[in-house]
Amino acid sequence: MFSDGDGCGQCYEIQCVKSKWCTKGSPSIIITCTNLCSPNQNKPNDNGGWCNLPRQHFDLAPPSFKTLADKVAGIIPVQFRRVPCQRSGGVRFCVKGNNNWLLLHVMNVAGGGDISEMAVKMAGGDWVQMSQNWGITYQAYAAMDKSKALTVRIIGGSSLQHTIIVGDAIPASWSTGLCYQGSNNFW
Repeated sequence: MFSDGDGCGQCYEIQCVKSKWCTKGSPSIIITCTNLCSPNQNKPNDNGGWCNLPRQHFDLAPPSFKTLADKVAGIIPVQFRRVPCQRSGGVRFCVKGNNNWLLLHVMNVAGGGDISEMAVKMAGGDWVQMSQNWGITYQAYAAMDKSKALTVRIIGGSSLQHTIIVGDAIPASWSTGLCYQGSNNFW
């Protein structure tokens, strides 16, 4: 699911199955894949090596886990399926970098939730192709004038690979260390 970071942002519906610990009625939850659980190759997959490959797993926060099963269960069997990500509001961009390097961490991506390509351009400038840094974070090795607004082009990573242009992604006089929200998304 994590797929070396390419799965970041994808949404899944998860349900506890075939366990005495499952919550009555077997409710499901929708989660967003966000990061990698580090493997521990010194332990077996069923006793401490929960994140070892090729094991597929979801590491859930306690409130989410308690929706599915009794907290004493620890590990539960689940069934899961990929589902469209339901989001409100536009795509968000958290900005990092320096004078010659721009790093954008992308959040709140609707539809498939994942990204296959991104490009950025300053107001009045040309598109600069970005490369994937890690997960759903993209980078451009280019000088970006902070006094100019930035437009971001995103190609979704799902099979449909729709493209959106977020024309109001990052306003003029932007700053690193801040997050900005555009007005459109993959709806």
